[in-house]
Amino acid sequence: MARILIVEDDYALERVLLLTLAKRGHSVAEAGSMAEAFIMATTTEPPFDLIILDINLPDETGWELLRRLRTTGQALPPVIVATAIRPPPDRIVEFAPAGVLVKPYPITTLLSLIDRLVKGEPITTGGDV
Repeated sequence: MARILIVEDDYALERVLLLTLAKRGHSVAEAGSMAEAFIMATTTEPPFDLIILDINLPDETGWELLRRLRTTGQALPPVIVATAIRPPPDRIVEFAPAGVLVKPYPITTLLSLIDRLVKGEPITTGGDV
C-alpha cells in the first residue's frame, strides 16, 4: 500500500482521513501546517507516495508548500488538493495536481482516486475529480 502524507489543519477531518486510510492498509502521517509538512516531506525516508493537501493552512498556503518543495530538487509525489474553495484554473495549470476535491467531498471519491494513483493508472481529470 501507499505512504501518504495528509496536510490538513482541521483536526476532525484529518483524523477521519487518517483512520480511514490506515484501515485500508496505507501508512499515513499527518501535518497541520505548511512548515511541519515541508519538514516531513523533505526528511521522511522512504519518501511519501502521495500527498493529500489542504490549501488553506494556518501559516501559509498549500500552494506555497508545493513551490518550496519544487526548490528542493526532490521528486514530488502525486498531490491531491482538497480545499473548501475551488482553485483558479491558473493554479491547476501551474501545479498540475493529480486531483482536486472541493470540500465537502465524498470519502469514496478520495479513496477511488487514491486507489487509481497507487495502481499507477493515469488520471486525466482537468483538475476536478
